[in-house]
Amino acid sequence: MSRQYPTRVLRADLSSETVTSERIPEAWLERYVGGKGIGARFLYEELEAGTDPLSAENVLCFAVGPVTGSMPGEAKYAAITKSPLTGTFLDSYSGGSFPERFAGSLGDHLGILVTGRADEAVVLSVADGSATIESADELRGADAEATCEAFPDAGVACIGPAGEHQVQYATIAADGGAHHAGRGGAGAVMGSKRLKAVVARGEGPTGLEEIRERYERRVAESETGRWHAASATVETIDFADEVGVLPTRGWQDGRFDGASELGIEAVRERASERERDDDAVPGGFRVESDAGESVPRGATPIVLGAGLGIDDFDAVAALGATCDRLGIDVITAGNAVAWAVRASQEGLLERALSFGDDEAARELIQQIATRETPLGDALADGIEAAAAAFGGEDLIPTVKGMDCSSYDPRGAETMALAYATSDRGACHRRARPVESEALGRPWSSDRARVAAVAGEQNRRAVLWSLIADDVLEDALTDDLGAEWLAAVGREYDRSELATVGERIWTLVRLFNVREGFTRENDALPPALLEPQADADGTDNGLDPERFDALLDAYYRYRGWDEAGRPTRETVRRLGLESVVDEETPVPEGDGSTGGTRRPGAARGGDRR
Repeated sequence: MSRQYPTRVLRADLSSETVTSERIPEAWLERYVGGKGIGARFLYEELEAGTDPLSAENVLCFAVGPVTGSMPGEAKYAAITKSPLTGTFLDSYSGGSFPERFAGSLGDHLGILVTGRADEAVVLSVADGSATIESADELRGADAEATCEAFPDAGVACIGPAGEHQVQYATIAADGGAHHAGRGGAGAVMGSKRLKAVVARGEGPTGLEEIRERYERRVAESETGRWHAASATVETIDFADEVGVLPTRGWQDGRFDGASELGIEAVRERASERERDDDAVPGGFRVESDAGESVPRGATPIVLGAGLGIDDFDAVAALGATCDRLGIDVITAGNAVAWAVRASQEGLLERALSFGDDEAARELIQQIATRETPLGDALADGIEAAAAAFGGEDLIPTVKGMDCSSYDPRGAETMALAYATSDRGACHRRARPVESEALGRPWSSDRARVAAVAGEQNRRAVLWSLIADDVLEDALTDDLGAEWLAAVGREYDRSELATVGERIWTLVRLFNVREGFTRENDALPPALLEPQADADGTDNGLDPERFDALLDAYYRYRGWDEAGRPTRETVRRLGLESVVDEETPVPEGDGSTGGTRRPGAARGGDRR
């Protein structure tokens, strides 16, 4: 074994300007693995209920997994905190050059816990298993590209103007803005702490080359691997348009006449290269626009193209590049502009806006990032905040304060359940049953539907604790990463790791329950009750009673009560009873229809 499992974490207190190293409890490592799991355990332990996400008391965790930099695909890290946009637990992931260098700079640490608030702009410089806090006042106001260029010898994760202005969906950018820890506002938390960047000067970890080569072959031969090699995520718009789940012109339609101008063929025609041409898993497509080079992912043409009624690929790429450099989430930025257009058309705004106007969209995104106009300032706090100020609560669908993303669930009701029960607000990456449902693959029962959603959520919870690139999911289905963990000295079987995933998902739910989230926060967004305008005369709006029945079935499957709270028996079964504090309501109940089940899975408590 040439690589060891990290067992420590760095703690950077920006208020006291100190950095210390501490050991992670052994039980935590066994039961939560790394990445999302370890971050969730620290957040639940250290945050009090009701902590202001933009206060010095919030914790921002930069975490890697135990084999980050060794697995094939893109190395990734997690930014984990309490979200300013939703008030929920937040984990957001990013690739590029930073994660591998960050993992190599941490030594025997799994990440950095950032607390407090600096008096001025600072950077955290990480190397050789330690970190220092350094002044970065000269970088105030710099965009993501300029900030990364200031450290040419390092991997950089930074905020742009949107983070400094605490836009509640500001991102943490890397590689000049080509990669982002995107949704939910981790960049705003970073800005509130006056942390401009984390700078990693390590080289990538070594070891595990033999297992990497085997998995590279598995990925290359897998369905997901072949799809990614051919199209990355850009082909998502082609799929969504074909099956009628493409959110178009502010979620009014399910298909877009200009989709072919924005899809994979358009990207291939304009791409100068792939990010990692020499890799078994190629990266995204690099394209040039009048706002600079960018790497458009699937969300860019969906939300900034179809969502805004813009069919000019170059204009859409320029909008994406603008968001990238400002450090703002393309999904919420696009949906925010779409909300503003619809609100304007409804007579709720004095400003006249229309779909198809890319120049006005870019201007409004700039105003959001800098909060320089009343409308921009309102939208910087999220679509729900803007609707509270101007009206228009039913124009764009949101869950827990986060707008829905890539798929319109009016074409796939199980996708509505995935959005509603996502732990960080409406997110298509926690579970994507739309890919089966929209293609007409029937579910045998409601239990099968909810089992598919919960199963994906659990599986991704453990894979995002490794942290594995999504392109590896097919290759890791058989053992959920047990072979990789064994290679660094941790023995699990697949059943044990399935329980780890369920435990992590449940702990995050307990975090959100402690924050006051209940069934009403898993509600169906009003915007999805209305049929799409292009629904051919049929009413394809979602049925609230049907959705409530699915939600009931999901709660029963999870072993939660009717309000969506994990029951005492479920908490006990997953070994969380000694973890839960007195502020978290845990109802009595037997949890008898819960999901993953294995005798002895709890292995005792892990209270620190």
